[in-house]
Amino acid sequence: MSNFLPIAEKIAREAGTLLRRGYGNVEQIEHKGVVDLITEFDRQSEALIVESLRQAFPTHAIRAEEGSGQTAKSDYEWLVDPVDGTTNFAHGFPVFAISLALTQHGQPVAGVVYDPLRDELFAAEIGGGATLNGRPIRVSSGTDLSQSLLATGFPYDVRTNPHNNFAQFQQFSLRSQAVRRAGAAALDCVWVAAGRLEGYWEFRVKPWDVGAGALIVREAGGHVTSIEGNEDFLSSDSILASNGHIHEQMLRVLREGDQAPLPK
Repeated sequence: MSNFLPIAEKIAREAGTLLRRGYGNVEQIEHKGVVDLITEFDRQSEALIVESLRQAFPTHAIRAEEGSGQTAKSDYEWLVDPVDGTTNFAHGFPVFAISLALTQHGQPVAGVVYDPLRDELFAAEIGGGATLNGRPIRVSSGTDLSQSLLATGFPYDVRTNPHNNFAQFQQFSLRSQAVRRAGAAALDCVWVAAGRLEGYWEFRVKPWDVGAGALIVREAGGHVTSIEGNEDFLSSDSILASNGHIHEQMLRVLREGDQAPLPK
């Protein structure tokens, strides 16, 4: 096993300590878009993570959500989301996380998602399985979409873009047990990995949103593709993560929409 994961875990926990101190104490909120926020703690968390990664892996490239990072000619690139769920964090809604993914030749090979309020650290390295606080996790065994708990999210341009996921939300709500929308893509992924959800889909996600969580799902025995079924989901802007058993059922709903079969 490489040293990638232990170092990423340590960095994520350090950033989590910073976010716990900041939670409930946000003073600076800026708008990147109408509903897309950034706080001072996004910037502080990103600065901590990027500098720590630079010191640990000086030859690696780093791509971070808020624009800092490190350009390098390297087979390895880190994808950094310093606060996944910034809107939640800014409002004091307790669902957010830190996400660090390492890619090699564009494919995720290590990933960490840390939920600082629950002190839950999800981690995986390719071929090594997935863990929660060091203990192995597996996806759920559910095989029926109608009995499945799903999660989704909505894009930041939801007010203006007609491809806003509203139709799909309704279609899955009618064909599953329930659909949740918590507002943190990385956590949606790892909750699939831990068996808390059977599936998760979303449009217009970024690589730093889902790179780590998707690897953790795969290493927990699940399946991850784009919403079109493409295995190279990082080259897309959509994601479908599931326990594997309901993956084709979810793809059918995404393909057929209102024409997909309803539960009997």
